[in-house]
Amino acid sequence: MHIFHLSAECYPAAKVGGLGDVVGALPKYLNSAGVKATVVMPYYEKPFVINHSLERVFEGSFTLREEHISFKILKEASDSLGFDLYLIYIPGLLDRPEVYSYPDEHVQFIAFQIAFLEWILKQTERPSILHCHDHHTGLIPFLVNNAYRYSALKKTPTVFTIHNAQYQGIIGWENADYLPQFDPWKAGLLDWDGRINPLAAAVKCCWKYTTVSPGYMNELPVNNSGLQELFRMEHKKGSGILNGIDTDIWNPSDDKYLIQPYSADTVENGKYANKERLCHEFSLDVKTPLISFIGRLAGEKGADLLPAIITDALETSPLDVNFLILGSGDYFIENSLAELKQRYPAQCAVYIGYNEELSHRVYAGTDFLIMPSRVEPCGLNQLYSLRYGTMPLVSRVGGLNDTVVDFDEFEDGYGICFETATVAQASQAIRRAINLFGDTVKLNGFRKQMMALDFSWQHAAQQYIDLYNTLKPV
Repeated sequence: MHIFHLSAECYPAAKVGGLGDVVGALPKYLNSAGVKATVVMPYYEKPFVINHSLERVFEGSFTLREEHISFKILKEASDSLGFDLYLIYIPGLLDRPEVYSYPDEHVQFIAFQIAFLEWILKQTERPSILHCHDHHTGLIPFLVNNAYRYSALKKTPTVFTIHNAQYQGIIGWENADYLPQFDPWKAGLLDWDGRINPLAAAVKCCWKYTTVSPGYMNELPVNNSGLQELFRMEHKKGSGILNGIDTDIWNPSDDKYLIQPYSADTVENGKYANKERLCHEFSLDVKTPLISFIGRLAGEKGADLLPAIITDALETSPLDVNFLILGSGDYFIENSLAELKQRYPAQCAVYIGYNEELSHRVYAGTDFLIMPSRVEPCGLNQLYSLRYGTMPLVSRVGGLNDTVVDFDEFEDGYGICFETATVAQASQAIRRAINLFGDTVKLNGFRKQMMALDFSWQHAAQQYIDLYNTLKPV
């Protein structure tokens, strides 16, 4: 069995969020379990690509509207990732420095998908299963079933994983002529609410679809950006499989980014040493409880609540607490946080941008991680924080509700949960965290308990293998 994973992101080649982490880890663990897995993604002009040797393995061309498009398939030559990585290079489309946010992004990812199918069509050994990730690859299940040119691939099983159904890749029907010719009677499979919807098309056309947590699977039919009816209709072919984390990369006892690596046995001293370094860097008091946020500054993450949450804690009802924010996104949220940093320089630190090294050091050096998410399909940040002995403060949504157990509600609990993403409820969770911080023995007991939890990829990879085995590759 040979699984081809198609994705817009794959760590360490290119990562914007959790999608990159998942696609950079799952194939490695599938290969370790004896199932051959390969990743195919667009070429980006990023440090990993620039600094690694690439081998050209194929050249081809196709027509996009009336434009002749030439492409190359490049293979990462070092074999250091635990899986084969292929990059599709197209001058002017798939050679850009960033992954997203281009005005012709829909053309960019349509070209990626067509180039992939052109390549596979000409290979003697074809994939056993095409595993597509998010809307950027959502047209593949439709095209292999309904595009005349790819009829030879029609019996290839397709699996589609939804990492975040808020993003659907919707485009108008005036863009239909970018696609290879297909059976016009099947046009309805592309459509949702009068427009081409790649995510909806993938759910309709794939053999099986998965979400990245059981909780998110249960939420989709009742609350998801207009696709509730679709998920109710297609629920029988859906499965919720909780993401894992790559415990080789996220390992506090062997993390090159930490000033002092630590294990569960040395967590108290290890976290203090890393917190001391972090607080020195951001001019914060190491003896004060530190609550951090890491991630996209977007409404679905509840990041728009952060300014009010911080203001409530530092001004409305002053508490002895510090905050550290690492992320980027909405311009208004960024400005609001920057203003708070100016107003409370000794208690509020803000780093706008993405910094992989700093994120590791924040997980290690902070006391609590807050995630006031409105939507969280799985959430990896809370799993990283648990791995590093940092208690998560989370809203009860999606994968957060699947992975964090409130210590006041259950004897074996280890986190702090609040029902909905509101300033009042998040503020109450912060008060609980501050009270716990005062009980060093109890807090360190929770830290050891959290670090003993197993959210590695081995279990999730086996669930995917079980799913693949229900299909009948041709």
